[in-house]
Amino acid sequence: MPNWLTHLGGLGLFVVAIIDSSIIPLPVPGSTDLLLLWLIARSGNPWLLVTIGVAGSLAGGYTTWHIGRRGGEAALRRYVPARLLGRIVGWVKHHPVLAVFLPAVLPPPIPLSPFVLASGALSVSRGRFLAVFGAARTLRYSLIAWLGVAYGRHVVRLWTGTLQKWSTSLLCVFVALLLSGLCMGIWKARSLRKSDAAEKPALQAKAAHTD
Repeated sequence: MPNWLTHLGGLGLFVVAIIDSSIIPLPVPGSTDLLLLWLIARSGNPWLLVTIGVAGSLAGGYTTWHIGRRGGEAALRRYVPARLLGRIVGWVKHHPVLAVFLPAVLPPPIPLSPFVLASGALSVSRGRFLAVFGAARTLRYSLIAWLGVAYGRHVVRLWTGTLQKWSTSLLCVFVALLLSGLCMGIWKARSLRKSDAAEKPALQAKAAHTD
């Protein structure tokens, strides 16, 4: 992780965890895991950092779930690749708990946001989603915290001895990709609103014609 991000400590972890569980793609998969591991390796409080990571992840996951709930099938078609849509919808319909738990607890390249969107679009209740998602993230980040406590010195030595010289390049790439992801997320959100606004008059006209 770039030094400027690690210097933010818990605040940086909270923000990264929110984005990591949202529809906005991060440049590095598992960024929350890496940042959490690094902060604990630098003698951060593991209990506090795990709590912060889970809280941020819940905030980002709930936002994604809410987008799926509001957007329904239109949100799924817009945000989920067509080659995955059928399998994800089938999983959420037949295994609603596992479809939330497994993507939230397993590391990349297992996709997360398509399952979270589908759980909202297919009416997985808010309480069930938050409980299952929170339990999965707590388990995952607790394991990361244990690794940080057990092998933290090796992580710090690897960074300071080998990767420090690349920090400036990593910072530039990270910022560029993060800005691209933010722009893409905003564009998709605006497109979804325009699509909903265009479909609403057509549905109203159809309902009036039926009456």
